[in-house]
Amino acid sequence: MPKDSLSVVDNRTGLSYELPLADGTVRAMDLRKIRTGEDDFGLMSYDPGFANTASTRSSITYVDGEKGILRYRGYPIETLAKNAGYLETAYLVIFGRLPTAPQLANWERDIRHHTMLHTNIQNLIETFRYDAHPMSLFISSVASLATLYPDSRDVMDPANRRLQVERIIAKVATIAAFAYRHNQGWPFNGPDDSLSYVGNFLNMMFKMTEVKYEPNPVLEKALNVLFVLHADHEQNAGTTAMRVIGSAQGDPYSALAGAAAALYGPLHGAANEAVLSQLELIGKPERVPEFIERVKKGECRLMGFGHRIYKNYDPRCRIIKKTAEEVFRVTGSNVLLDVALELERIALEDEYFVSRKLYPNVDFYSGLIYRAMNLPASLFTVMFAVPRTCGWLAHWLEAFDDPEQKLMRPRQIYDGPEERGYVSIGAR
Repeated sequence: MPKDSLSVVDNRTGLSYELPLADGTVRAMDLRKIRTGEDDFGLMSYDPGFANTASTRSSITYVDGEKGILRYRGYPIETLAKNAGYLETAYLVIFGRLPTAPQLANWERDIRHHTMLHTNIQNLIETFRYDAHPMSLFISSVASLATLYPDSRDVMDPANRRLQVERIIAKVATIAAFAYRHNQGWPFNGPDDSLSYVGNFLNMMFKMTEVKYEPNPVLEKALNVLFVLHADHEQNAGTTAMRVIGSAQGDPYSALAGAAAALYGPLHGAANEAVLSQLELIGKPERVPEFIERVKKGECRLMGFGHRIYKNYDPRCRIIKKTAEEVFRVTGSNVLLDVALELERIALEDEYFVSRKLYPNVDFYSGLIYRAMNLPASLFTVMFAVPRTCGWLAHWLEAFDDPEQKLMRPRQIYDGPEERGYVSIGAR
Protein backbone atom coordinates (compact mmCIF):
# COMPACT_ATOMS: atom_id res chain seq x y z
CA MET A 1 0.00 0.00 0.00
CA PRO A 2 1.39 3.45 -0.88
CA LYS A 3 2.11 5.71 2.06
CA ASP A 4 1.95 9.49 2.40
CA SER A 5 5.58 9.60 3.37
CA LEU A 6 9.05 10.15 1.97
CA SER A 7 11.83 7.63 2.55
CA VAL A 8 15.28 9.17 2.85
CA VAL A 9 18.67 7.45 3.13
CA ASP A 10 21.46 9.55 4.60
CA ASN A 11 24.53 8.35 2.70
CA ARG A 12 26.78 9.93 5.33
CA THR A 13 25.58 7.52 8.00
CA GLY A 14 23.66 4.86 6.10
CA LEU A 15 20.60 5.56 8.25
CA SER A 16 17.09 5.59 6.76
CA TYR A 17 14.27 7.96 7.68
CA GLU A 18 10.59 8.09 6.89
CA LEU A 19 9.20 11.63 6.73
CA PRO A 20 5.43 12.26 6.68
CA LEU A 21 3.98 14.08 3.67
CA ALA A 22 0.96 16.36 3.82
CA ASP A 23 -0.45 18.57 1.05
CA GLY A 24 2.58 17.86 -1.10
CA THR A 25 5.00 19.12 1.52
CA VAL A 26 7.49 17.76 4.02
CA ARG A 27 7.83 19.66 7.28
CA ALA A 28 11.20 21.37 7.47
CA MET A 29 11.49 20.54 11.18
CA ASP A 30 11.28 16.81 10.31
CA LEU A 31 14.61 17.25 8.53
CA ARG A 32 16.23 18.16 11.84
CA LYS A 33 16.24 14.55 13.00
CA ILE A 34 18.55 13.69 10.10
CA ARG A 35 21.96 14.24 11.69
CA THR A 36 25.40 12.67 11.76
CA GLY A 37 25.81 12.75 15.53
CA GLU A 38 24.82 14.37 18.80
CA ASP A 39 26.69 17.58 17.96
CA ASP A 40 25.07 17.91 14.53
CA PHE A 41 22.33 20.56 14.35
CA GLY A 42 20.44 18.51 11.77
CA LEU A 43 19.45 19.15 8.17
CA MET A 44 17.90 22.40 7.03
CA SER A 45 16.31 23.26 3.69
CA TYR A 46 18.11 25.93 1.64
CA ASP A 47 15.71 27.95 -0.51
CA PRO A 48 16.95 31.39 -1.67
CA GLY A 49 14.01 33.69 -2.34
CA PHE A 50 11.60 31.14 -0.80
CA ALA A 51 10.92 29.84 -4.31
CA ASN A 52 9.68 26.46 -3.07
CA THR A 53 8.86 27.00 0.60
CA ALA A 54 5.38 27.20 2.14
CA SER A 55 5.54 29.25 5.33
CA THR A 56 1.85 29.20 6.16
CA ARG A 57 -1.55 27.74 5.47
CA SER A 58 -4.03 30.18 3.97
CA SER A 59 -7.62 30.02 2.76
CA ILE A 60 -7.65 33.51 1.22
CA THR A 61 -6.32 33.33 -2.33
CA TYR A 62 -5.72 30.47 -4.74
CA VAL A 63 -3.33 30.91 -7.65
CA ASP A 64 -2.52 28.33 -10.32
CA GLY A 65 0.20 29.89 -12.41
CA GLU A 66 0.33 27.09 -14.95
CA LYS A 67 -3.39 27.34 -15.76
CA GLY A 68 -3.75 31.10 -15.25
CA ILE A 69 -6.25 30.82 -12.38
CA LEU A 70 -6.82 33.38 -9.62
CA ARG A 71 -9.57 33.02 -7.01
CA TYR A 72 -10.42 34.89 -3.82
CA ARG A 73 -11.97 32.56 -1.24
CA GLY A 74 -12.95 30.24 -4.10
CA TYR A 75 -14.53 32.91 -6.33
CA PRO A 76 -12.91 33.34 -9.78
CA ILE A 77 -11.39 36.78 -10.28
CA GLU A 78 -13.34 37.17 -13.51
CA THR A 79 -16.65 36.77 -11.64
CA LEU A 80 -15.72 39.26 -8.92
CA ALA A 81 -14.39 41.86 -11.36
CA LYS A 82 -17.65 41.71 -13.30
CA ASN A 83 -20.10 41.66 -10.40
CA ALA A 84 -18.58 42.90 -7.13
CA GLY A 85 -17.59 46.32 -5.86
CA TYR A 86 -14.26 46.84 -4.15
CA LEU A 87 -15.57 47.02 -0.58
CA GLU A 88 -17.70 43.94 -1.22
CA THR A 89 -14.57 42.15 -2.42
CA ALA A 90 -12.59 43.45 0.56
CA TYR A 91 -15.25 42.02 2.90
CA LEU A 92 -14.95 38.66 1.13
CA VAL A 93 -11.15 38.64 1.28
CA ILE A 94 -11.03 39.63 4.94
CA PHE A 95 -13.97 37.69 6.39
CA GLY A 96 -14.13 34.73 4.02
CA ARG A 97 -17.67 35.16 2.69
CA LEU A 98 -19.66 37.52 0.52
CA PRO A 99 -21.67 39.95 2.66
CA THR A 100 -25.44 40.10 2.79
CA ALA A 101 -27.02 43.42 1.86
CA PRO A 102 -27.24 44.57 5.52
CA GLN A 103 -23.68 43.41 6.22
CA LEU A 104 -22.36 45.30 3.20
CA ALA A 105 -24.27 48.45 4.17
CA ASN A 106 -22.86 48.31 7.71
CA TRP A 107 -19.36 47.61 6.38
CA GLU A 108 -19.51 50.57 3.99
CA ARG A 109 -20.87 52.80 6.76
CA ASP A 110 -18.08 51.75 9.14
CA ILE A 111 -15.43 52.49 6.49
CA ARG A 112 -16.93 55.93 5.73
CA HIS A 113 -16.82 56.73 9.45
CA HIS A 114 -13.01 56.63 9.37
CA THR A 115 -12.16 58.42 6.10
CA MET A 116 -11.20 61.71 7.78
CA LEU A 117 -7.47 62.19 8.32
CA HIS A 118 -6.15 63.87 11.45
CA THR A 119 -4.56 67.27 10.85
CA ASN A 120 -1.29 65.93 12.30
CA ILE A 121 -1.00 63.51 9.37
CA GLN A 122 -2.03 66.20 6.92
CA ASN A 123 0.71 68.43 8.32
CA LEU A 124 3.19 65.55 8.04
CA ILE A 125 2.41 65.14 4.34
CA GLU A 126 2.88 68.87 3.78
CA THR A 127 6.38 68.76 5.29
CA PHE A 128 7.63 66.67 2.36
CA ARG A 129 9.11 68.33 -0.72
CA TYR A 130 6.62 68.99 -3.48
CA ASP A 131 8.33 66.38 -5.67
CA ALA A 132 8.76 63.69 -3.00
CA HIS A 133 7.82 60.24 -4.28
CA PRO A 134 4.21 59.59 -3.22
CA MET A 135 5.08 56.07 -2.02
CA SER A 136 7.47 57.60 0.50
CA LEU A 137 4.66 59.88 1.67
CA PHE A 138 2.28 56.93 1.80
CA ILE A 139 4.59 54.68 3.81
CA SER A 140 5.53 57.42 6.27
CA SER A 141 1.93 58.51 6.79
CA VAL A 142 0.62 54.97 7.32
CA ALA A 143 3.35 54.23 9.86
CA SER A 144 2.59 57.51 11.67
CA LEU A 145 -1.04 56.50 12.21
CA ALA A 146 0.20 54.20 14.99
CA THR A 147 1.06 57.30 17.03
CA LEU A 148 -2.54 58.53 16.76
CA TYR A 149 -4.05 55.17 17.63
CA PRO A 150 -1.99 53.62 20.45
CA ASP A 151 -4.86 51.18 21.05
CA SER A 152 -3.74 49.45 17.84
CA ARG A 153 -0.98 47.74 19.81
CA ASP A 154 -3.60 45.59 21.53
CA VAL A 155 -3.49 43.09 18.69
CA MET A 156 -4.74 40.15 20.77
CA ASP A 157 -8.21 41.70 21.06
CA PRO A 158 -10.35 40.57 18.06
CA ALA A 159 -12.75 43.53 18.35
CA ASN A 160 -9.83 45.94 18.39
CA ARG A 161 -8.30 44.25 15.36
CA ARG A 162 -11.59 44.74 13.48
CA LEU A 163 -11.57 48.43 14.40
CA GLN A 164 -8.06 48.89 13.06
CA VAL A 165 -8.98 47.12 9.82
CA GLU A 166 -11.82 49.57 9.23
CA ARG A 167 -9.61 52.54 10.04
CA ILE A 168 -6.82 51.42 7.75
CA ILE A 169 -8.97 50.65 4.70
CA ALA A 170 -10.62 54.04 5.06
CA LYS A 171 -7.49 56.08 5.65
CA VAL A 172 -5.16 54.62 3.00
CA ALA A 173 -7.39 56.07 0.30
CA THR A 174 -7.33 59.50 1.96
CA ILE A 175 -3.56 59.37 2.41
CA ALA A 176 -3.03 58.35 -1.23
CA ALA A 177 -5.27 61.16 -2.49
CA PHE A 178 -3.56 63.73 -0.26
CA ALA A 179 -0.13 62.57 -1.44
CA TYR A 180 -1.24 63.17 -5.02
CA ARG A 181 -2.66 66.61 -4.19
CA HIS A 182 0.55 67.55 -2.37
CA ASN A 183 2.65 66.61 -5.40
CA GLN A 184 0.40 68.76 -7.57
CA GLY A 185 0.57 71.71 -5.18
CA TRP A 186 -3.19 71.67 -4.65
CA PRO A 187 -5.12 71.97 -1.36
CA PHE A 188 -6.50 68.77 0.13
CA ASN A 189 -10.10 67.71 -0.53
CA GLY A 190 -12.02 66.20 2.35
CA PRO A 191 -14.02 63.00 1.86
CA ASP A 192 -17.59 62.96 0.55
CA ASP A 193 -19.63 60.29 2.31
CA SER A 194 -22.35 60.37 -0.33
CA LEU A 195 -20.01 58.71 -2.84
CA SER A 196 -18.81 55.13 -3.11
CA TYR A 197 -15.37 54.20 -1.79
CA VAL A 198 -13.86 54.47 -5.26
CA GLY A 199 -15.95 57.52 -6.18
CA ASN A 200 -14.84 59.30 -3.01
CA PHE A 201 -11.23 58.43 -3.80
CA LEU A 202 -11.61 60.12 -7.18
CA ASN A 203 -13.29 63.07 -5.46
CA MET A 204 -10.43 63.55 -3.02
CA MET A 205 -7.93 63.45 -5.89
CA PHE A 206 -9.64 65.41 -8.64
CA LYS A 207 -12.26 67.79 -7.20
CA MET A 208 -11.35 71.36 -8.08
CA THR A 209 -13.72 74.34 -7.73
CA GLU A 210 -17.03 72.59 -8.40
CA VAL A 211 -19.51 72.53 -5.53
CA LYS A 212 -20.21 68.82 -5.96
CA TYR A 213 -17.81 66.39 -7.64
CA GLU A 214 -19.47 63.75 -9.78
CA PRO A 215 -17.04 60.99 -10.80
CA ASN A 216 -17.13 59.82 -14.41
CA PRO A 217 -18.98 56.47 -14.23
CA VAL A 218 -16.62 54.79 -16.73
CA LEU A 219 -13.53 55.84 -14.79
CA GLU A 220 -15.16 54.92 -11.48
CA LYS A 221 -16.01 51.47 -12.85
CA ALA A 222 -12.51 51.03 -14.27
CA LEU A 223 -10.86 51.96 -10.99
CA ASN A 224 -13.23 49.64 -9.14
CA VAL A 225 -12.19 46.78 -11.44
CA LEU A 226 -8.51 47.55 -10.91
CA PHE A 227 -9.01 47.63 -7.15
CA VAL A 228 -10.75 44.25 -7.21
CA LEU A 229 -7.97 42.74 -9.31
CA HIS A 230 -5.28 44.03 -6.94
CA ALA A 231 -7.00 43.08 -3.67
CA ASP A 232 -4.75 40.09 -2.98
CA HIS A 233 -2.28 37.77 -4.66
CA GLU A 234 -1.20 35.08 -2.23
CA GLN A 235 2.25 35.04 -0.56
CA ASN A 236 4.09 37.75 -2.50
CA ALA A 237 6.86 39.92 -1.08
CA GLY A 238 4.54 42.55 0.39
CA THR A 239 2.19 40.01 1.97
CA THR A 240 5.12 38.07 3.38
CA ALA A 241 6.49 41.29 4.89
CA MET A 242 3.08 41.92 6.47
CA ARG A 243 3.03 38.44 7.98
CA VAL A 244 6.64 38.63 9.20
CA ILE A 245 6.11 41.96 10.97
CA GLY A 246 2.73 40.84 12.24
CA SER A 247 4.29 37.69 13.72
CA ALA A 248 6.15 39.96 16.17
CA GLN A 249 2.70 41.22 17.31
CA GLY A 250 3.46 44.78 16.30
CA ASP A 251 0.66 47.19 15.46
CA PRO A 252 -0.97 46.81 12.02
CA TYR A 253 0.03 50.29 10.84
CA SER A 254 3.73 49.48 11.20
CA ALA A 255 3.20 46.09 9.57
CA LEU A 256 1.32 47.66 6.67
CA ALA A 257 4.02 50.29 6.20
CA GLY A 258 6.53 47.43 5.92
CA ALA A 259 4.36 45.65 3.36
CA ALA A 260 4.05 48.87 1.36
CA ALA A 261 7.83 49.33 1.51
CA ALA A 262 8.24 45.89 -0.07
CA LEU A 263 5.69 46.83 -2.73
CA TYR A 264 7.70 49.98 -3.48
CA GLY A 265 10.46 47.95 -5.15
CA PRO A 266 10.62 47.83 -8.97
CA LEU A 267 10.57 44.02 -8.91
CA HIS A 268 7.21 44.10 -7.11
CA GLY A 269 4.56 46.82 -7.21
CA ALA A 270 6.55 49.44 -9.10
CA ALA A 271 6.60 47.29 -12.23
CA ASN A 272 3.66 49.13 -13.84
CA GLU A 273 5.63 52.35 -13.55
CA ALA A 274 8.47 50.66 -15.43
CA VAL A 275 6.05 49.44 -18.11
CA LEU A 276 4.88 52.96 -18.84
CA SER A 277 8.47 54.19 -19.05
CA GLN A 278 9.15 51.41 -21.54
CA LEU A 279 6.17 52.34 -23.73
CA GLU A 280 7.21 56.00 -23.67
CA LEU A 281 10.73 54.97 -24.67
CA ILE A 282 9.38 53.05 -27.69
CA GLY A 283 7.25 56.06 -28.57
CA LYS A 284 5.24 54.78 -31.55
CA PRO A 285 3.97 51.42 -32.86
CA GLU A 286 6.32 51.24 -35.84
CA ARG A 287 9.30 51.18 -33.47
CA VAL A 288 8.08 48.06 -31.65
CA PRO A 289 9.86 45.52 -33.93
CA GLU A 290 13.18 47.28 -33.37
CA PHE A 291 12.61 47.21 -29.60
CA ILE A 292 11.67 43.51 -29.70
CA GLU A 293 14.95 42.70 -31.45
CA ARG A 294 16.88 44.58 -28.78
CA VAL A 295 15.12 42.52 -26.11
CA LYS A 296 16.00 39.27 -27.88
CA LYS A 297 19.64 40.34 -28.07
CA GLY A 298 19.67 40.95 -24.32
CA GLU A 299 20.19 44.71 -24.68
CA CYS A 300 17.09 45.54 -22.58
CA ARG A 301 14.26 43.87 -20.68
CA LEU A 302 10.65 43.49 -21.74
CA MET A 303 8.68 44.96 -18.84
CA GLY A 304 5.10 43.84 -18.19
CA PHE A 305 5.64 40.35 -19.60
CA GLY A 306 6.24 37.22 -17.55
CA HIS A 307 5.45 36.60 -13.90
CA ARG A 308 7.10 34.78 -10.99
CA ILE A 309 3.93 32.69 -10.57
CA TYR A 310 2.01 32.76 -13.86
CA LYS A 311 3.38 30.62 -16.68
CA ASN A 312 0.28 31.33 -18.69
CA TYR A 313 -1.71 34.47 -19.58
CA ASP A 314 -2.31 36.43 -16.38
CA PRO A 315 -6.11 36.23 -15.90
CA ARG A 316 -6.14 39.78 -14.57
CA CYS A 317 -4.58 41.08 -17.77
CA ARG A 318 -7.52 39.99 -19.96
CA ILE A 319 -9.89 41.96 -17.74
CA ILE A 320 -7.66 45.03 -17.60
CA LYS A 321 -7.18 45.05 -21.36
CA LYS A 322 -10.95 45.26 -21.89
CA THR A 323 -11.19 47.90 -19.17
CA ALA A 324 -8.43 49.95 -20.78
CA GLU A 325 -10.31 49.99 -24.07
CA GLU A 326 -13.42 51.30 -22.30
CA VAL A 327 -11.40 54.01 -20.55
CA PHE A 328 -9.76 55.21 -23.75
CA ARG A 329 -13.13 55.56 -25.42
CA VAL A 330 -13.83 58.21 -22.75
CA THR A 331 -10.42 59.83 -22.45
CA GLY A 332 -9.57 59.72 -26.16
CA SER A 333 -7.00 57.82 -28.20
CA ASN A 334 -3.51 57.44 -26.85
CA VAL A 335 -0.40 56.49 -28.79
CA LEU A 336 0.85 54.49 -25.81
CA LEU A 337 -2.15 52.17 -26.06
CA ASP A 338 -1.34 51.61 -29.73
CA VAL A 339 2.25 50.82 -28.77
CA ALA A 340 1.06 48.42 -26.06
CA LEU A 341 -1.30 46.59 -28.42
CA GLU A 342 1.41 46.22 -31.07
CA LEU A 343 3.94 45.09 -28.48
CA GLU A 344 1.51 42.47 -27.17
CA ARG A 345 0.61 41.27 -30.69
CA ILE A 346 4.22 40.77 -31.78
CA ALA A 347 5.37 39.23 -28.52
CA LEU A 348 2.52 36.69 -28.47
CA GLU A 349 3.37 35.60 -32.02
CA ASP A 350 7.15 35.45 -31.57
CA GLU A 351 8.54 32.01 -30.73
CA TYR A 352 11.23 33.61 -28.56
CA PHE A 353 8.63 34.87 -26.08
CA VAL A 354 6.09 32.05 -26.50
CA SER A 355 8.69 29.36 -25.76
CA ARG A 356 9.69 31.23 -22.61
CA LYS A 357 6.04 31.63 -21.57
CA LEU A 358 6.40 35.41 -21.44
CA TYR A 359 2.78 36.53 -21.47
CA PRO A 360 1.47 39.99 -20.52
CA ASN A 361 0.88 40.44 -16.80
CA VAL A 362 -1.30 42.75 -14.71
CA ASP A 363 1.20 45.61 -14.87
CA PHE A 364 1.11 45.81 -18.66
CA TYR A 365 -2.21 47.65 -18.99
CA SER A 366 -2.83 49.09 -15.51
CA GLY A 367 -0.27 51.85 -16.03
CA LEU A 368 -2.01 52.89 -19.26
CA ILE A 369 -5.31 53.31 -17.43
CA TYR A 370 -3.71 55.42 -14.73
CA ARG A 371 -1.98 57.56 -17.33
CA ALA A 372 -5.30 58.05 -19.14
CA MET A 373 -6.64 59.40 -15.83
CA ASN A 374 -3.78 61.96 -15.88
CA LEU A 375 -1.98 60.34 -12.97
CA PRO A 376 1.81 60.61 -12.87
CA ALA A 377 3.81 57.39 -13.11
CA SER A 378 5.18 57.95 -9.61
CA LEU A 379 1.66 57.46 -8.21
CA PHE A 380 1.07 54.06 -9.83
CA THR A 381 2.47 52.01 -6.94
CA VAL A 382 0.32 53.97 -4.48
CA MET A 383 -2.69 53.05 -6.64
CA PHE A 384 -1.58 49.43 -6.16
CA ALA A 385 -1.10 49.79 -2.38
CA VAL A 386 -4.58 51.17 -1.67
CA PRO A 387 -6.55 48.11 -2.86
CA ARG A 388 -3.87 45.62 -1.75
CA THR A 389 -4.38 46.87 1.80
CA CYS A 390 -7.39 44.60 2.30
CA GLY A 391 -5.34 41.58 1.26
CA TRP A 392 -2.51 42.48 3.60
CA LEU A 393 -4.97 42.89 6.47
CA ALA A 394 -6.67 39.59 5.64
CA HIS A 395 -3.35 37.75 5.96
CA TRP A 396 -2.51 39.67 9.13
CA LEU A 397 -5.82 38.58 10.67
CA GLU A 398 -5.55 35.00 9.44
CA ALA A 399 -2.22 34.49 11.20
CA PHE A 400 -3.82 35.17 14.60
CA ASP A 401 -6.16 32.21 14.12
CA ASP A 402 -3.41 29.81 13.05
CA PRO A 403 -2.10 27.91 16.11
CA GLU A 404 1.04 26.87 14.21
CA GLN A 405 2.16 30.41 13.52
CA LYS A 406 4.90 31.93 15.65
CA LEU A 407 7.52 34.63 15.39
CA MET A 408 9.04 34.22 11.95
CA ARG A 409 12.76 33.67 12.16
CA PRO A 410 14.36 31.87 9.17
CA ARG A 411 17.73 30.15 9.43
CA GLN A 412 20.87 30.90 7.46
CA ILE A 413 23.96 29.10 6.22
CA TYR A 414 26.92 30.90 7.73
CA ASP A 415 29.84 31.07 5.29
CA GLY A 416 31.92 33.79 6.97
CA PRO A 417 35.34 33.48 8.65
CA GLU A 418 36.04 31.38 11.72
CA GLU A 419 36.90 33.07 15.01
CA ARG A 420 39.52 35.80 14.60
CA GLY A 421 41.57 37.80 17.02
CA TYR A 422 41.22 41.56 17.28
CA VAL A 423 44.11 43.52 15.75
CA SER A 424 44.75 47.00 17.05
CA ILE A 425 44.28 49.79 14.54
CA GLY A 426 47.97 50.66 14.39
CA ALA A 427 48.93 47.11 13.49
CA ARG A 428 46.44 46.59 10.65
